[in-house]
Amino acid sequence: MDLSRRFDFLSQADQLKSVHRANVLMDGSREENSAEHSWHVALYAMMFGASDRAIAMILLHDLVEIDVGDHPIHLDHDHAALAKAEQAAALRLFGLLPGGDALLHLWHEFESGQTPDARIAKRMDHVQPLFQVLLSPHPRPDHLEIVRDNMTRGRAARLHHEWPEAMAAANDLLNGRMVTGDPGRKLRFLAEADRLKSVLRAGLIHSGRRENSAEHSWHLALYGLVLADLAERDVNIGRVIRMLILHDLVEVDTGDVPIHSDGGLAHGSAARISAEQGAADRLFGLLPAPQASEFRALWDEFEAAETPDSLFAGALDRAQPVWLNIAAEGGTWAEFGVTWEQLEARVGHKIARGAPALWDWLAEKARPFFR
Repeated sequence: MDLSRRFDFLSQADQLKSVHRANVLMDGSREENSAEHSWHVALYAMMFGASDRAIAMILLHDLVEIDVGDHPIHLDHDHAALAKAEQAAALRLFGLLPGGDALLHLWHEFESGQTPDARIAKRMDHVQPLFQVLLSPHPRPDHLEIVRDNMTRGRAARLHHEWPEAMAAANDLLNGRMVTGDPGRKLRFLAEADRLKSVLRAGLIHSGRRENSAEHSWHLALYGLVLADLAERDVNIGRVIRMLILHDLVEVDTGDVPIHSDGGLAHGSAARISAEQGAADRLFGLLPAPQASEFRALWDEFEAAETPDSLFAGALDRAQPVWLNIAAEGGTWAEFGVTWEQLEARVGHKIARGAPALWDWLAEKARPFFR
């Protein structure tokens, strides 16, 4: 299984959370980073009917920015030099993985934009920044000008022919008109989801800051791609990844509660369960009926943790914070006074239910921090 090499790759991927983009969050509080952007684009893809393969491309597409950074579309670039640098970054990053050629191929497929899945993935990548600006309650004037230019003569101009419904909605918003009907409901949901980027978790990323729930969800989905062969044979990895993209959306309303914390909203408490159910009712209720039922069913399945797909998804959800703490030399375990017995009971048990080999490996790495 060579998990050491895979977790080296996942640790490298953590650095995408520190790559800043020109976009800002919809509330204008800070710049968006490329990890939470990738999560949001994947959610757009789920919303607009993309395949599992297209979603996988989206999860991977910006990883090269760990080495080369983000290059805003409204600035001039040496495109040949950038393409060469991105190719070198892709070879380095995916070369960390045993069997990384499969993911490298997906990345190349996205970059070429020639297959149906790649074209859909690129559409999602190109419309998310537009609506990031247009759905903001107080968009920056310079960002509105960038959007206008992008829609008329930039990379999004082609979408007037490829995806006229999306561009009609963008034009309405750009000209101060509301988007109504099912398109308006979908966009309202996606705008609400942007708030997940401001929900802080207990875990620390490589830079020492707190992780947020949007970039956590992206990282988990990437875990699903990289660790898929640790799942039982009847697990559908595409469904697992979709669950992980959705699983923390309720935190837009409830916030995150660290698993090792105590109190009225502690994990598994009646108050916490009730708050999350209410948040799910509100958020998924924003969507048109068919998608509201589809997304809510995936979220409910994850929460119930009874099916093979949800057990594996839950195992990854517990495994990723363990690895962040290991990478941070114990991270927040000391902060919360966590004992080995608590880690086994609250975390190890759930990982072992869905991926026993994964817990065996992580436990060996984590145990020295509790001696």
